Amino acid sequence: MTNDTHTHAVQAQSGTAKTDRSDSSCPQLCLSIPPEAEYIIEKLEENGFEAYVVGGCVRDSLLGRTPVDWDITTKAAPEQVKAIFGRTIDTGIAHGTVTVMRGKEAYEVTTYRIDGEYEDGRHPRNVAFTPYLEEDLKRRDFTINAMAYSRNGGLIDIFEGKKDLAEKRIRCVGDPLDRFGEDALRILRAVRFSAQLGFDIDQETREAIITMAPNLARVSKERIHTELTKLLISPHPDYVNMVFEYGIAPWISKTFGQIQAGHARMSENLPSGVSMRWAAFLRYETEAAAQAVLKELKMDNDTIDRVKLLVRWWQRPIGRDEKAIRKTMSLMPEDAYRDLLALKRCVDEIPETPKDLDEIFVLSRGIGQRGDCIRLKDLAVTGNDLINQGMKPGKAMGRALNFLLDRVIEDPEKNERETLLAELRAEGYL
Repeated sequence: MTNDTHTHAVQAQSGTAKTDRSDSSCPQLCLSIPPEAEYIIEKLEENGFEAYVVGGCVRDSLLGRTPVDWDITTKAAPEQVKAIFGRTIDTGIAHGTVTVMRGKEAYEVTTYRIDGEYEDGRHPRNVAFTPYLEEDLKRRDFTINAMAYSRNGGLIDIFEGKKDLAEKRIRCVGDPLDRFGEDALRILRAVRFSAQLGFDIDQETREAIITMAPNLARVSKERIHTELTKLLISPHPDYVNMVFEYGIAPWISKTFGQIQAGHARMSENLPSGVSMRWAAFLRYETEAAAQAVLKELKMDNDTIDRVKLLVRWWQRPIGRDEKAIRKTMSLMPEDAYRDLLALKRCVDEIPETPKDLDEIFVLSRGIGQRGDCIRLKDLAVTGNDLINQGMKPGKAMGRALNFLLDRVIEDPEKNERETLLAELRAEGYL
């Protein structure tokens, strides 16, 4: 802890708020805080320290949504928080965060703080604790995330976040050039929140995004792909077009910047799976280009493989008879085939009509319900059967099994052990 940080931490023990910060426009406001979070706040208050739930949980509560996390901010220094509660974890002690355990639930409790100079476009060099909640809220990204609440203190909303929620607006706290200069990831967070909530981005904030977009080149690809994924799986995936409209795309990665903006059309009816949404977004790219985009963004291999498969297949015809459908189904995992049908239903420029897709769906369901063999594991003949017939393990055995699978895909009734062995004898495999 620096000397300045220590000084502020000592001041936090006795400091008082600078102004009357409660929102007098909603005196009856009462958020439903989980009992364990309420207990933490009450214990801090009993020991003489202000405490509030803060940030996203307040925003979501005001929107009538169920918050995922309940973060707490307090005047108490980390050491004081640890002294009050028995079970704590030093989650981010250098930045004032202590995790308080209540049963199996974890609640992050962070001391009011002021961030020091940002050197890398993402993290402050140091932080200083402060006795003033207002100073803590000033460092936050957007007004809708800069509200705090407690039963005793009411709603603290010094930047009119509640008004911005009502008017469906994403607006930076203070000067947006400063906020984006401190943390360039906030550029993508603005677009992501816009997509998740269906909000517009305030003009001054939007202009700052355009100005500061090059700073994204300094942000880790993992953090970038997390924000993009949240954007794509949001209720408004088409908002990804803002990434191109505001000049953000070239600074995400080299290959991402080469995506044609007009190809970023996204349907809100598309199921919200991660692979599905990324495949829809990248569908006009070649399979190799889609892979390159995701690899540059440090995406996991399972997602990359699924996206590649969907990009490869979305414009290919499945076929309109059971034999062709079984063949297509045999070339991919069962859940990937379902994803393919869902993708085809929600994008344009595919070889099938909506009526064709309806028929394919019915036939595919029938194939599944009957249990038609479409994969080697479902063949009535196994590798052990062929060994017992005198065949040695190796490539020849693989060719024999694939030959049988092709026969069964053409005619599922042939999937009987003796019938298949007879097929192998007739073709000279045995």
